[in-house]
Parts: sequence; C-alpha cells; structure tokens
Amino acid sequence: MITIIDYKSGNLRSISNGFKKIGVDVEITDNPEKIADAEYLVLPGVGSFGSAMGNIEPFRDVIHEHINDGKPFLGICLGLQVLLSTSDETPDVKGLGVFPGHVKILPPGRKIPHMGWNKLNLIKPCPILEGMDGKYFYFVHSYYVEPDDRDVIVGTCDYGFDLTAALWRDNVYATQFHPEKSGVHGLKILKNFVNLKD
Repeated sequence: MITIIDYKSGNLRSISNGFKKIGVDVEITDNPEKIADAEYLVLPGVGSFGSAMGNIEPFRDVIHEHINDGKPFLGICLGLQVLLSTSDETPDVKGLGVFPGHVKILPPGRKIPHMGWNKLNLIKPCPILEGMDGKYFYFVHSYYVEPDDRDVIVGTCDYGFDLTAALWRDNVYATQFHPEKSGVHGLKILKNFVNLKD
C-alpha cells in the first residue's frame, strides 16, 4: 500500500494513477494517523513553496517521524523542493529541512518554466533510478534545488547548467521530474520505489 499525502497542493490523481498502472494499492489521505501508519509515503506537489508549506505544516512531525523510522519516502516536483530548508519563492517560509539547502529560481537566459522532456544523467547509483541513465523524463518547474551536501545529488539534467533532477539519502528519494507523467521509464521508477523493501 502506497500512502499519498493530501495537502491540497498536489496532482494527486496523476500520481495515484501511476501507481495503479503498476498494480499497487494507493490511499490518498489527509489523516495524520493514517500517514503515521504508512509504510511507503509519497509527497507530490504542484504550486508555490509558501502555500505548500502552509498546507504541509500539520503533517511536518509525522513526515519527519516516517523518515526517521527508516521507511521509504518519495518527494515529487514541489514535493522535492519542500524537503529543503528555504526558497527564493518565499524566503520567510521554512521548508521541511530534510535536505539542508536552498531552492533557487532558474537562472536568467533559461526559459521559465522548464517544461517538457529532458535527459537524466545519473551521477551515482540509486536504487529507484537503476537503468535510468540517459532516459528522458517530464519536467515542469520554475525553481531548482541546491542542497548544502552535494553528495545527495544522484541525478542531473542539462538546462544550460547541471540542474538537480534527483536526490537520495538513506530512505528518502526525491525527483524534480514527474515519474507518473514520464511513460514506461517513470513507471519503472515507481515500481523500483515500491520494491525497495523486497
């Protein structure tokens, strides 16, 4: 069973359908007790950093408890960005701080938002990204992450610079791209995530 946090800022149906396509049961919930009991937790996200964090605040503790308990966690798009500490978008709002670092607006000269397909360049092996080096994934975002610890970056893409596409540390995985909108390769990532405990 995959539990998706409903904090009113995510494309919940899309990610839910992605897991259903690979034959996995999904529960979408805003119930903190159900989130606390989850074995696999997914944090999607569409919209702004500030409003997202406002909606996530009631779940901050259970998210950290889930991660501290070593259970698999996946952040997608804005769900990746809120795992960092701060953002250019709303400098006075604190993120979850799972990965200390900052979220920056895309540099001048790049089309904003970054929308469409881009090739993933794997920097180091990552369990959910096995076999994904050089494959194309779907992006749509105006901000990108710069973690303080560069060792947590496992994948980048070329957007006139090495844009962080994926982070991983221990049981926490996060992608800037949308696996659920990225065809067969995206579905394989979701399947790899589901199979982490096998």
